[in-house]
Amino acid sequence: MKEKYDAFSIEQTVQNEWEATQPFAVAEDPNRPKFYCLSMFPYPSGKLHMGHVRNYTIGDVLARAKRMQGFNVLQPMGWDAFGMPAENAALQNGVPPAQWTYSNIAYMKGQLKRLGFAIDWQRELTTCRPEYYRWEQWLFKRLYQKRLIYRKMGWVNWDPVDQTVLANEQVIDGRGWRSGALVEKREIPMYYMRITAYAEELLQGLETLPGWPEQVKRMQANWIGKSVGAEVRFPYDEDSIGESGVLTVFTTRPDTLMGATYVAVAAEHPLATKAAQNDPQLAEFIAECRRGSVAEADLATMEKKGMPTPYFVRHPLTGEKLPVWVANYVLMAYGEGAVMAVPAHDERDYAFAQKYRLPIRQVIRPDGFTGTIDGRGPWEETFAAKGTLVDSGPFTGLTSEQAFDAIIAALAEKGLGQQRVQYRLRDWGISRQRYWGCPIPVIHCDHCGEVLVPDEQLPVVLPESVEITGRGSPLAELADWVNVPCPECGRPARRETDTMDTFVESSWYFLRYCCPDNDQAMVDDRVKYWMPVDQYIGGIEHAILHLLYSRFFTRAMRDLGLIPFSEPFTNLLTQGMVVAETFYREDPTTGKKTWINPADVILERDSKGRPISAVHRVDGKPVTIGGIEKMSKSKNNGVDPQALIDQYGADTARFFIIFAAPPEAQLEWSDAGVEGAHRFLRRVWAFGVRYRNEIAPQLPTTAEARSSALRQLAAPLAAARRELHLILEQANRDLAKLQFNTVAAATMKMLNLLERLPDGDATERAALAHEGFSILLRVLAPITPHVTEILWRECGFGTSLLDAPWPEVDSDALTVAEIELVLQINGKTRGKVTVPSDAAETTIRERTLAHELVQAALDGKEPRRVIIVPGRLVNVVV
Repeated sequence: MKEKYDAFSIEQTVQNEWEATQPFAVAEDPNRPKFYCLSMFPYPSGKLHMGHVRNYTIGDVLARAKRMQGFNVLQPMGWDAFGMPAENAALQNGVPPAQWTYSNIAYMKGQLKRLGFAIDWQRELTTCRPEYYRWEQWLFKRLYQKRLIYRKMGWVNWDPVDQTVLANEQVIDGRGWRSGALVEKREIPMYYMRITAYAEELLQGLETLPGWPEQVKRMQANWIGKSVGAEVRFPYDEDSIGESGVLTVFTTRPDTLMGATYVAVAAEHPLATKAAQNDPQLAEFIAECRRGSVAEADLATMEKKGMPTPYFVRHPLTGEKLPVWVANYVLMAYGEGAVMAVPAHDERDYAFAQKYRLPIRQVIRPDGFTGTIDGRGPWEETFAAKGTLVDSGPFTGLTSEQAFDAIIAALAEKGLGQQRVQYRLRDWGISRQRYWGCPIPVIHCDHCGEVLVPDEQLPVVLPESVEITGRGSPLAELADWVNVPCPECGRPARRETDTMDTFVESSWYFLRYCCPDNDQAMVDDRVKYWMPVDQYIGGIEHAILHLLYSRFFTRAMRDLGLIPFSEPFTNLLTQGMVVAETFYREDPTTGKKTWINPADVILERDSKGRPISAVHRVDGKPVTIGGIEKMSKSKNNGVDPQALIDQYGADTARFFIIFAAPPEAQLEWSDAGVEGAHRFLRRVWAFGVRYRNEIAPQLPTTAEARSSALRQLAAPLAAARRELHLILEQANRDLAKLQFNTVAAATMKMLNLLERLPDGDATERAALAHEGFSILLRVLAPITPHVTEILWRECGFGTSLLDAPWPEVDSDALTVAEIELVLQINGKTRGKVTVPSDAAETTIRERTLAHELVQAALDGKEPRRVIIVPGRLVNVVV
């Protein structure tokens, strides 16, 4: 055993052993409780960042602790390998996306292994491999046959240069994020998953997830967005429109219907198209609207614009003619592409009416509101409040709640409306006009229409050697791949060239980990043993879409008879971001900021650790301190995990990440904190050397003799043992709450205690050091598995720490023979009185009255009262 801590040789030795023996490969064992610990799998972007390291370290600490507690632990890993970044890299580097992806996977896998994660690598998944996406295509067919997948025309953000659909976040100031081209709204054929069929169940299911953060459940509930309201049908004014029909809208405030003064339709609505045929100005406005985003979130901040049409609809209850406007804030993809406008009681409608001088009719007097809503003043939140109806014909005087039912009943009587439940949630469009994704298993035949690829022809393999141009999907240019005979009639047909949204791969990967070697079925009975995931760990940025889609997939697969459960993740932990200081220099002419990595900065701090000045390490000139922000490439404030491991070792990186902050909290990077973690591990190693060389030779040779020595410890050593087990007891409570930072802190307290054990009998002292170091190493093992593994062996505790159980608190150690009570005389503290821990009040009274300070105060008199607070104090009133 080396005298000095050598992290690199220690970690290499242990990792080589794990590679040879595969101790973390697991199989189903009905005789043991299972624990499925899963961290969200990474996109293989090139190298791990600190967010990855934190996520997987948190999961690994939990997985290792559960293993020590007797659980059969599954902790798998894979790669979310499809996606647009690979195509962008292909454009930049001139290599096929597959080559770039597989190269990154190999590098990142090596990094994960360097960090010592207890991963069952035999279950590794790569979503761009045909053996994985074959089953995705198989499931697509079953969902299509059950009408949970369908094809229809859909409005999308279209980049006319790159010839692709853009996600909302890829549209920046109305332009494509890569090409810079003005984005258009375009209607194209899209495949959709009917997630709305499960809207209510997904909403109600949140109530069955007590192990999820309330914030995440609230975000999902808001995304699903259940609303109870009314469907209202406004009959066409045939004189102006020239045809019969109705304009259907949904409103959550039918009590305001009598205040509707106009209706607004989306630029793509049939009425807008019809009106624009003879109005070039309106046609141009519609074209402008189509160049906007299809994101609902963008509507909140964009300038509200509109144009009138020559058309009118009739108010369903009064018959009044209401003008039809085309407005850029109405989306065709939401509801019926039309809204009824009640300017007096809706902020958006109010602003629009003010801008275009449209009528504002107040029909609700909010409770406690005495003014009028005339449109001359600014918007007030009170305007939208519920209250009592005014100027509403037969409904005047009703409360909003009463009018809700009464107006819906009146609409129903006329056949022009009814109560309806609506959800904000929309069906999931999964078509992507990109190459690097799972091919959609559909063949288009002019004679037969859409034909599903037969099972025996699955997988539809994505060609991996293609040239990426950045303009449209290269699949359409691969004649040998696209042109195929129709499976039904044999005539010439074409494959679908759209690929699936990459969220599809991540919506079921956790199920495939249970049976990755099954080449005959998507899942098998092993999912019944492992699922649901006991602890899922990932960033809050995935709180809505990924988790919602995974919950949807689980239910859809349940209804296909593939699995017997509804929720995929029992407990969810959303770890906080890793943040670091930022530094920059600003060009005085252009104002452009050049961000400087913290490693290149010399920072001066005040006595409280606050930064006060900074200079560049190379030129010594000042740089500006930019504050604390999330580690990112854009701010150049990231720390390379590989460099950290190379300098200090994986155990140091792991300990710092766990100790620095609770898992859910933001972690602020600190070089001093990393150095402190390394010093602590050096101290642990030094104590191990001391234990082996000095303490172990004095240790009783048998377990029975060691136990006997612990039972007869002298008072100072017994007190130290009690403190040791109190620390362990608290660490166990913290571990159960996933407060790993205080578990790490507990190991530091244990080491401090062991380094300062009180003097006493050498054998007793050795027995206590033996017990304490054994506890310390086991509590520390999930956090720093390499150094603890070597110390466990070298100090003679066993052949492998992987086989060691989690330490248990000895209740006998917590029992003390005597306790000290605060001694008060007339309410003022004068000293302490020692009594047996189980002493009756009579014994406490006797001991107290015999105390020399009490005797002096009484001076031969009897006390007026003796007040005893059990376990705390005794007060003698003289």
